[in-house]
Amino acid sequence: MNIQRTSGILLHPSSLPGPYGIGDLGPQAELFIDWLSAAGQGVWQVLPLGPTGYGDSPYAPFSSFAGNEFLISPELLERDGLLDRGDLAGLVLPSSNKIDYGAIIPRKKAAVRLAAQRFISAASTADRAAFTAFKRENSFWLDDYALFMDIKEEFDAKAAAEGVRDSSWNRYWPKAYAQRDGAMLTARRQDREAELEVRAAAQFLFYRQWDTLHGKALSKGIRIIGDLPIFVAMDSSDAWSHPELFDLDEEGHPREVAGVPPDYFSADGQLWGNPLYAWERHLSEGFSWWLSRIEAALRLYDIVRIDHFRGLDAYWAVPAGELTARTGSWKKAPGRELLSALKKRLGGDVPIIAEDLGFITDEVRALRDEFSLPGMRILQFAFDAKESGKGLDASNSFLPHNYSANAVVYTGTHDNDTMAGWLATASEAELGYIEGYLGYAPADLVRALIREALKSIAAIAVFPAQDLLGLGKEARMNIPSTLGGNWDWRLREGQLTKDLADEYYALAALYGRVR
Repeated sequence: MNIQRTSGILLHPSSLPGPYGIGDLGPQAELFIDWLSAAGQGVWQVLPLGPTGYGDSPYAPFSSFAGNEFLISPELLERDGLLDRGDLAGLVLPSSNKIDYGAIIPRKKAAVRLAAQRFISAASTADRAAFTAFKRENSFWLDDYALFMDIKEEFDAKAAAEGVRDSSWNRYWPKAYAQRDGAMLTARRQDREAELEVRAAAQFLFYRQWDTLHGKALSKGIRIIGDLPIFVAMDSSDAWSHPELFDLDEEGHPREVAGVPPDYFSADGQLWGNPLYAWERHLSEGFSWWLSRIEAALRLYDIVRIDHFRGLDAYWAVPAGELTARTGSWKKAPGRELLSALKKRLGGDVPIIAEDLGFITDEVRALRDEFSLPGMRILQFAFDAKESGKGLDASNSFLPHNYSANAVVYTGTHDNDTMAGWLATASEAELGYIEGYLGYAPADLVRALIREALKSIAAIAVFPAQDLLGLGKEARMNIPSTLGGNWDWRLREGQLTKDLADEYYALAALYGRVR
């Protein structure tokens, strides 16, 4: 990938401040872009923008193509005449640095639905033409997504009334719906035409707001890095509408599921439960679904980070029904063929970052390097005493002196504790490694490590906003393999100050990262 030397901030839109309980794509996002520009930053990295469900994880969306309607800005809807001041007043929640999903979801869902209905009934000629074009250009995913969510909401409500916890399409829906009986789905589309139009309009409103925000970022010289989870959720429009592309049995149940094997972080490994791909089918179809998926991501972002990139070389397949990821096997994936097809489709440059963390083999590195994809370097992993047990390992690839220019360095990711949180629990040996590597004992270790990342040869340096602010474990975004209390951290208004922007502009300029 052709990348210029720069730096930026990792912050999901949901973490932005504002009065409506969750960050969104409105005025606070615009102010954040202004702050990035004032701070000399050239990158804004976000988590997946898809519609979230159980557990609120952006890495298990109901669609690989749809947008998260909870991120739609009520203020922009009011500006467009689709909500009024009274509607906005009903969305206001007490100020908090945590998202209360239970409180915001019903409010936001009702407000977006109302705005979409008003849009349909009162759209201008230009807006109606834009909406028609949007539906036509995105029909390959939008039609199935709207229908999937319409059916899903009906049976989720029925399951809740019956006390059933698992209401996923392949386990709870009537067979005719689960296995996509043509006559049944046609009748449903006809009966629910007006409702499906509202769902399509909500997606149009999301994309319109995002496109405007993305355009502002580009006008300020800021590129957006977005995440693409390598696997899809089982309970998703993707798996329901294209079961032939996944390793499912005749009833839509996975034969094997995704995860990672045991390592020194987890004795049982991580059992993710995503359906695995029927790679032979993808190969025979020229990867048409995958190419559409990546192109859709590149419509949203300038650069795409593929989460769990090693799964494009080989993936850990766990037999369905296992309670842990201990039992499984590595199976090969046609990643080289897929990336070759993508390179041909895009006409050369492949703007992808490879999340090459975890158990990485020479084959994975070769695949990454063959297509000139930058990998990731995590500073927290550079000084981990648990791995070596013998002192600082000078060959550790996460130490800055071992970086290449074609890399992206992070102090940490959304799955790590904050840098301050990690340092608070670091052993004396680990703290000694850091001081020995720096050559002095800084008063502010977080700032010192950010500076190490900035001065490194890695072309891009990215810092979670929490590290920029020196926040502790209370600001952690996610603890992998846990449910509840994740994805809910938010900035408070005013935390990103002009003084902080000035400080980071000076650092970015000092280390040649201002574009």
